[in-house]
Amino acid sequence: MDVLSILVIGLIAGWLAGKISRGRGFGLLGNLIVGVIGALLGGFLFRIVGFAAYGLVAQLLMAVVGSMALLFLIGLVRRTA
Repeated sequence: MDVLSILVIGLIAGWLAGKISRGRGFGLLGNLIVGVIGALLGGFLFRIVGFAAYGLVAQLLMAVVGSMALLFLIGLVRRTA
């Protein structure tokens, strides 16, 4: 059940980050990938700052922040390439 919850949170976080950052998503698979990688990035960033995410809403917020940071990095790479 833990893997399923990670995938669901990643999917929702990727979709939300796509809506907030770019105004459109990347499709189901793209949102899932961005959300899961963003959740890992968000967890890393939150640990650096000293925050911990307890509960579903906090984990979703952390994943959305990480996904938005990932989309920002992807945008920077696209501009320089």
